[in-house]
Amino acid sequence: MSDDTLLRFPCDFPIKIMGQRQDGLAQAVLEAVLRHAPDFDPATVEMRPSAKGNYLGLTCTIRAVSREQLDALYRELSAHPLVKVVL
Repeated sequence: MSDDTLLRFPCDFPIKIMGQRQDGLAQAVLEAVLRHAPDFDPATVEMRPSAKGNYLGLTCTIRAVSREQLDALYRELSAHPLVKVVL
C-alpha cells in the first residue's frame, strides 16, 4: 500500500469547482465527473452563485476509488476553459 496519500479508498470525496457563470458550465462539469465516477448522482450537486453572480461554485461528492481516478478528474476539470479553480 502506498503512503503518499492520507485517503483510504474507496471514500466519499467532495470536489469543489469554481467557474465562470455561463451556459454549459454545470453540464460540462457533470459530464466530466460522470466520465470518471459513473456512479455519481447528478441530483446531489450543490451549486452556489458568487456574491456578484459572475461565478458559480459546484460541489460534487463522488465515491472515489483511487488516487489515479481523482488525479484524472482534477486534470480534466482544470483544463476546461470555463473552470477557474478545482479544489
